[in-house]
Amino acid sequence: MKILVLGATGATGRLIVSKAIAKGYEVVALVRSKAKAKDLVGAELVEGDARDPVALARAIAGCDAVISSLGTAMSPFKEVTLLSTATRTLVGVMEQQNIHHLVCITGLGAGDSRGHGGFFFDRLLLPLLLRKVYQDKDRQEDAIRASTLNWTIVRPTVLNDKPAQGGVKALTDLSGVHGGTIARADVAEFVVQQLATETWLHKAPLITW
Repeated sequence: MKILVLGATGATGRLIVSKAIAKGYEVVALVRSKAKAKDLVGAELVEGDARDPVALARAIAGCDAVISSLGTAMSPFKEVTLLSTATRTLVGVMEQQNIHHLVCITGLGAGDSRGHGGFFFDRLLLPLLLRKVYQDKDRQEDAIRASTLNWTIVRPTVLNDKPAQGGVKALTDLSGVHGGTIARADVAEFVVQQLATETWLHKAPLITW
């Protein structure tokens, strides 16, 4: 299987690329700068902007599935549109090219997972620093849900850089969930696993330790 990874130069994206290659997938990474992505050993690098339909069409040609781990920095005041714009463009290109399988990372606090991040996240971090980002994550998820794709939306709890420990909990019933944390390595493993299973098709599991 040949896959396209968006957000491949981010901390989680790099792990996704390496894990996918280790599992035998052929990986294409759409990156802003090939020079800054030379360490993505084994991946085919295509230079371009994820919001550009021409660049996306070039990168996705011949692929069977897409993983999006696009992220954006905190933006307390400035409107955020990167995630939703890139995702709408991606959905259009995938539908045009008859590529149906999309796995997309958003985060705890998006959609109906809002209010399950715990006191600090829900009352301070999200409204003060992440509100604009999560408004765009909501638009991103809406674009995916409105598509004809076979999608899985993955919502990790707060990410850390600890070693993978496995035993990931994937939940859609969030009653009793008030925050949590998970290693990027475990997120990457879970996301790559979704390429070979339909367990979470058309669902948005929250994943945590």
